[in-house]
Amino acid sequence: MKKSNLPEKTCATCGRTFTWRKAWVKVWEDVRYCSNRCRAERLKKTSSSAR
Repeated sequence: MKKSNLPEKTCATCGRTFTWRKAWVKVWEDVRYCSNRCRAERLKKTSSSAR
């Protein structure tokens, strides 16, 4: 598979597009964030708004 043909998604936190990685082969359907930083930011926002 060529890099130009890899599937893409948009990050739920920052809105950037990111491409499929081999590490995500089994969980691609569940991936929502482009990085651990974005995932942590999203968790901070949801936990602070729940208070």
